Formats: sequence, C-alpha cells, structure tokens
Amino acid sequence: MLFGSLFTALLLTAAAFAAPEGAIDRRSRRSASRQSKPLQRLSVNTGSTAATNTSHVVYSSNWAGAVWDSYPSNTFYKVTGTFTVPTPSAPNGDASVWVGIDGDTCGTAILQTGIDMYYQNGAISYDSWYEWYPDYAHSYSSPIAIAAGNVIRLTVTASTTTSGTTLIENLTTGHSESISLSYPSYPLCEQNAEWIVEDFSSGGRLVPFCNFGTVTFSSASAYLHNGQVISPYGATEIDIEQNGKVLTSVSESSSGTVTIKYV
Repeated sequence: MLFGSLFTALLLTAAAFAAPEGAIDRRSRRSASRQSKPLQRLSVNTGSTAATNTSHVVYSSNWAGAVWDSYPSNTFYKVTGTFTVPTPSAPNGDASVWVGIDGDTCGTAILQTGIDMYYQNGAISYDSWYEWYPDYAHSYSSPIAIAAGNVIRLTVTASTTTSGTTLIENLTTGHSESISLSYPSYPLCEQNAEWIVEDFSSGGRLVPFCNFGTVTFSSASAYLHNGQVISPYGATEIDIEQNGKVLTSVSESSSGTVTIKYV
C-alpha cells in the first residue's frame, strides 16, 4: 500500500510538471472565484444617440465593447457573435471575450459565455466558461480546445428570465459545448445585449489586463421577443480606462460588426 501511495504521488507530481503552462493557473483562478462583473461605469462622452446610428461612449474600468442599454425589460432573449481568437501579448495578464444578456442597466443578473486568454512571459493559453451572475464563472464539463486563429461563435439564450442555455462553437474544429441553466433567485431583466472584452475579477479584484490585440465580433445579433433581430450598430460603445489611461478603442460598422482594439 505504501508503494502504491508513493507511486500515485509521483504520477500526480509528474502530471503537474507536464501540464501545459497556464493550465494550473487557470484552475487556481477558478478556485479563487473568477467572476465577470456588471459594467463599472466611470464617465460618459455624450454624442449622438442611436437615432442617427452614432453611438455615445462610456468609460469603464472593466468592459470594452458594445451594449444595448436603452431598452425596457423583457426585450432581449438571445445574443450571438462570432470572432477569431487573437494572440495576446505583453503586458502579463488576462482578458475575457464574451456575449451576454444584462449587466448594464440591469445589474442584478447576467447570462453570459465566452473565453479567457492568458499571457505570462510568453506563455499563452485559453479556456472557456459560462456564468449566470451573481454566481461565479464555471468551466464546461467537457471543454473544447481553443487556439489562436480559431473562429468561435458564442450564443446565450434566455428561455425564461430564470432559465437559459449557453453555447460555444469552435467553427474551425467543429467542436462545441453547451449547458442549460436555471437560477430562480436571480432573474434577468432582459433589457441589455452586449458584445464584450473584459478585464474580469478573481478573488474580488480585477486581474492584470493583457494586450489582447484585436477582437472583431461579426454576425453579431440580438434577438427581441417582438421578432426583431438587431445588430450592435448604434449601441453604446464602451472603452476601458484604468489609472487615468484609456486601454481600448471600440468601433462599430453598419455591417453589424464590433471591433475592440487594445491601444
């Protein structure tokens, strides 16, 4: 028995050393309560509104992207968007790419799914997750492989205000992952739709933010209960500002794309 225990311990130690760089860090971040947060607004640069399809800009400490924030409750039930996985670079840190329902003017719940990217001294890794805030983010039980250059489609669907599904499809490899969720205590407002790059939180604090390069959401759509399907064009643009420095640049196009750049 002693030999068997020692042999098992050696195997576990060898597996830990053989794990890809970043894998242990990803697990530790999950156990340290990795969580997306509602939009943390700092200020607003007011311009023309959606009436002329010219967005106004909001500055935030944690979100960059596009958000429909002026709709009443029970408007949105589905959000989707497709992007190419970028290659992060220095500074050391992390970033998250996701689509979601709520989290801006409705700050009590968010249904979202996406990927995290990690850069640490040249080592790069990715993982995927889902979250119904205020619960923490969770890894999928059978996570798909994700690599730079892969084309990923993200979809969240609210079946009701307290139940829904998330779906991640790797269109490059043909693999996908999904889950059905139910949170009776945390109802959605269904009044926000978003396409976001986030500096997420771990252990209650924002993680260091890496250079995520450029993320462009295409085929980006928000589905309304009245049968309409709208793009992000004209939605509120959000840029991340930290310590007095703007870190992102967001733009939209009439074709319905949202481009988020690290600057």
